[in-house]
Amino acid sequence: MSFFDLAYEDDQVPPWDIGRPQGEIVHLAKAKQFSESVLDLGCGTGENALYLASLGYETWGVDSSPKAIAKAKKKAQERRLKVRFLVRDALELEDLGRTFDNVIDTGLFHIFSDEERPLYVLTIASVLRFGGRYYMLCFSDHETDLLGPRHVTRGEIRATFREGWKINYIRAARFEDNIHADGANAWLSSITREQIGEIRSGTKLTDE
Repeated sequence: MSFFDLAYEDDQVPPWDIGRPQGEIVHLAKAKQFSESVLDLGCGTGENALYLASLGYETWGVDSSPKAIAKAKKKAQERRLKVRFLVRDALELEDLGRTFDNVIDTGLFHIFSDEERPLYVLTIASVLRFGGRYYMLCFSDHETDLLGPRHVTRGEIRATFREGWKINYIRAARFEDNIHADGANAWLSSITREQIGEIRSGTKLTDE
């Protein structure tokens, strides 16, 4: 059994399962930043995906934990929302057989090792259409609590998405959890998958 499946064992509530969508996702939705279809990577028990489905977006969610996906499916049924939840390894998504207008990631990128990050970028590219946007919320290096996942720098994000992507912004944000009273220090990134002909080196990066 994986670490993430163990986190849901015996109806435990892991720190990242806050019972509501992340506030940053709500803000993005209110600002009309999503297009018609959204894939939630590492969706957990589905709160972000369910929230977006309630707004009318075609929404899918994938997670490596069968227990989390079972809970997400139950929520969708109880709330009468249409979301396709699947058990999948986030590094192996090519078999989904389709692409999305947006991909969201709240708390997945920061669990990967340096070696896994390039693989993760490739799998995002396999499910995000050209011109589509990837929104990622991860713990930042400004967080002083040493517990939890890796603390990521802006430079690491830039280096990971330097080829074939345009970083629209990397801005300070909060990652809501069940440990920190007002959430943990985080980065919210907006990153566009560029057309092959538009891939450039030295892309200007802006932080807001």
